Parts: sequence; C-alpha cells; structure tokens
Amino acid sequence: MALGFKQNFVSLVKGNSMLNLPTPKLGEITAITITSPDLGQSFIYWQQLGFKEVMRSDFPFPWIQVSDGALLIMLRQDDTPYIALTYYVKDIDKVVAEVESNDIAFIQKPKTSDFVKRYLFRSPDGLNISLVNVMDGFVQPPGPTMLTMPQMDYFNPEKYVNQVCGMFGELAMPVADLEQSLAFWKKLGFNELSKMTAPYPWAIASDGLSIVGLHQTKHFTEPTITFFAADMKGKIEKLKAGGLTGFTEKTGSTNIVLTTPEKQQVNLFSLGM
Repeated sequence: MALGFKQNFVSLVKGNSMLNLPTPKLGEITAITITSPDLGQSFIYWQQLGFKEVMRSDFPFPWIQVSDGALLIMLRQDDTPYIALTYYVKDIDKVVAEVESNDIAFIQKPKTSDFVKRYLFRSPDGLNISLVNVMDGFVQPPGPTMLTMPQMDYFNPEKYVNQVCGMFGELAMPVADLEQSLAFWKKLGFNELSKMTAPYPWAIASDGLSIVGLHQTKHFTEPTITFFAADMKGKIEKLKAGGLTGFTEKTGSTNIVLTTPEKQQVNLFSLGM
C-alpha cells in the first residue's frame, strides 16, 4: 500500500512553502495511541525504531509516551489490541460540541466522576479518534515531519529527526469510498493536500498537526504508521543486523512492513523509487 504516495509525494507537495495548512480544530497535541499487553517489551521495541521516552505514569492506568522528535506515541497498558488517532485538548467541552454539531456521534463519553475526560468516535472506515483533556507536561513534538520540513531535506538523511526510520509521512488507512472519507475528515478540519487515481484512488489530508493517508484499496486492511527515507535500504539493513524480526518485505528489500509487539503495522518505505 501507499507506494503511489511514496513515488509522488514530492511532486504533489512541491515543498511545504506551498502548503496551506489549516489551524487544528480538534486539539493542541496529537498522538497515536497504541495498547500494549507488555509496556516493557513495547518500550524496548520502539526504542529500536528510534523513539525515546517522553514521560510515563501509572495513573489512571500504566502508560508510556514515546517520541522520535516528530511523532508522539502513547503506549497504554491493555491486553486488547487498539490503535487511535488521539488529540489532547485544552477546552474539551468546546471541541466536543463542535464535533457533535457536524452530526458526528461519540461512541464513548466519560463519566462525570472521571478525572481524565476521554471521548471516542470513529471514522466511516473504523479508525478510532479520541479526544482527551490535556494533562500537565504533555507537549507536541517539535518535528519536523514530511509535512513541515523543506522539500530539499527529503533526500538529505542527515536532516531526518528519526535517524533509524526516517521521516514520518502518514497514518495510512484503507477506505471504502475516498470521497466519503474526505468529506468526513473535512468536517474535522482536515484539508486535502493531494489526490490521485493511480494505482488506486488515494489522498493525503492534514489539519496542520496530523497527517492521514486515505487509500481506497484492499491491499491492506489496518491503519498503518508510515515512514519514508531516501536511504531506507541502509536503514532496513541496520535494523535487520540489530535483530529486527516480525516484518514482511515489499517490492524487494527497500520496503518492509513491520508487525509490532502490539500487533500494529508500520511501513518503512524507500523514497523516490
């Protein structure tokens, strides 16, 4: 999946100076939340991919925040596999009202007694999206991601924040109907940055914080964190030499799909092929 994006991102974006990025509506900080049955094992794994601990706590459940400097991941103790696009929000009541005003229903709301307010809804294609009141100490990583770095730096690996995996490009997800999905994400404040018809209908959208890839295909079935690098072949070789397991090669040895200990998918794709 996403090979079309891999091949065309640079020509479509034309450098971040031409992007008209919106002001995020859903929150001030964004993360990808992933549940883990073993936080210790997960932490070691994500360290292997270039992530470092940001903070951790046992309240209201055990969790560890990790980041590569551009992407924030919230690892949460739970035996049930789960992934969500999460926003941490200062004025959560206001944002919840705005979401509901767009005829989007929450499938989970907090109890009045809950210290941490968490709201959950889903995209038409089943992606979990959560709104959580921001906690003290939470910050947005400074980046940059592919969305905000200069185009000339895409092919300069020395500029990558994550020297292990490369540049965070998108949270890719399969969709049944691209136009329907774009309409949904537009309600959440996402702008369409690019749209293509080959090798299947797909688009990249962003709200200025998150980057989602909407792929109308059956080539993959789960939301997938996707990284790109001009020197990905060498990065993959180093990861293999370091003992990386649990991956599938795509289009030779320059593109692989990882299956993490939490049973989530991560793409490592070579840029510019």
